[in-house]
Amino acid sequence: MNLRKYVTLVRAGIMESLHFRMSALILFFGNLVYIAIIFFLWRAIYASSPTDVVNGMTFHDTLIYVVLASALFSFMEMYFVWEIGRSIQSGKIVLDLLKPMGYRHYLFWSYSGSFVSNFFTVFLPTFIVIEVVTKGAVAFGMNLFWFVLAVIMGVVINYNIDLFVGTICLYTESIWGINIMKQVIVLLFSGATIPLAFFPKQLQKIAYCMPFQSIYNTPLTLLLMKSPALSDVLPMLLLQLFWCVILTAVTSLFWHVSIRQITVNGG
Repeated sequence: MNLRKYVTLVRAGIMESLHFRMSALILFFGNLVYIAIIFFLWRAIYASSPTDVVNGMTFHDTLIYVVLASALFSFMEMYFVWEIGRSIQSGKIVLDLLKPMGYRHYLFWSYSGSFVSNFFTVFLPTFIVIEVVTKGAVAFGMNLFWFVLAVIMGVVINYNIDLFVGTICLYTESIWGINIMKQVIVLLFSGATIPLAFFPKQLQKIAYCMPFQSIYNTPLTLLLMKSPALSDVLPMLLLQLFWCVILTAVTSLFWHVSIRQITVNGG
């Protein structure tokens, strides 16, 4: 496999992301405002609680979870669905499919540059700020290694979900409503807005049966573990790996079947 073409796409993605420096700056300061709002909101919630631990999470655990979930969303979101939808509606996808690199690989690696730039401009500064605010509540040990591994698999899962939804546009030629519904479902059941520990028990069971919780909830749960035992970590990582394999296979099959029926406006 020629890695040079993938490195070139990643480098181009980084340069494109850095071209909009003001956007990155606004996003960073927006996250600071979000941290302040979340801090006072959850502090009020915990102040009204008779115990310091709610649903197995302390105030610092919840603050770290919610703030870093938002940072991870900014870091991991790919917006493939909009890209595919615009390409289909304009007919550009026909030219993209003629390129020597596979269209799906091209999409992933061209967006990978934004992962790198967003890590340094959004996630890392947010992580440092939350560490200062919580006075070092995140332990530095094997939990960081498991967290990074879980984030990588979360990216793969998120990519396949976006690609699957984007492929639907080959049939509908309009993706706005479907994508909005997808975003609401993913944000809710992935734990990106509210920790799954705060869900009612029945809703928790439903969430854990879906692949979405593997995107944000699993990495953040591993990060919050002080001294994670392999017996606790392995089931979560294996579940992530399961969804990576299943979603990759299903999305690939759906793409190959759907691309044969492609039609574009104007012919």
